[in-house]
Amino acid sequence: MGKDVIVACDFASAEQVFAFLDKFTGRKPFVKIGMELFYAEGPQIVREIKKRGHKIFLDLKLHDIPNTVKKSMSVLSRLDVDLCNLHAAGTVRMMEAAIEGLTRPDGTRPLLIAVTQLTSTDQESMENDLLIHEPIDEVVMHYAANAKKAGLDGVVCSPLEAGKVHERCGADFLTVTPGVRFADGDIGDQKRVMTPAEAKRIGSDYIVVGRPITAAEDPVAAYERCVAEFCD
Repeated sequence: MGKDVIVACDFASAEQVFAFLDKFTGRKPFVKIGMELFYAEGPQIVREIKKRGHKIFLDLKLHDIPNTVKKSMSVLSRLDVDLCNLHAAGTVRMMEAAIEGLTRPDGTRPLLIAVTQLTSTDQESMENDLLIHEPIDEVVMHYAANAKKAGLDGVVCSPLEAGKVHERCGADFLTVTPGVRFADGDIGDQKRVMTPAEAKRIGSDYIVVGRPITAAEDPVAAYERCVAEFCD
């Protein structure tokens, strides 16, 4: 499976996202639809973006009791998304239930990945806010192993952890890594970050890039730069 750049379309309305996507007259980027856009526009925004020829990562990070997640994933499986996710902290049983719900009657399903720790979380906040006192690397590896045990396809993790996840869970276990910034860019509120070229070297399969592309003066050029650094 080839590497790819996923563009985080964190916009508040369909009008804004289509104004952005209209700029891409050549290569159609793989896009992430997150909570803000999905809650604003509903499932129809997924269908409309898919009609335009984009692959879609539906980033809703489900985390609830197993039965609720199973039923929710069954609904999401009817949308033609390519990738969706949940929180590994919801337990192995919840992740297994998610796979059950996501799998269609014909046996097909979107890829499913688990969030280990958000890239805005560091050791200090994990210990003080979550009362998790193990080293963050060990927590991420444990959550990744649980996701693999549950039958998921991979995890969302910091690019700093991608290589270690592959060592622990295998080369085919996908690593989807946000927290990617250009070397000359602002890191924003991300605390564990890496450049596209560094993410490529360390073994990320997909990188998720938002503001460095969406807020760029020339978003298409920024996207192509990112693809060149990460994929080529």
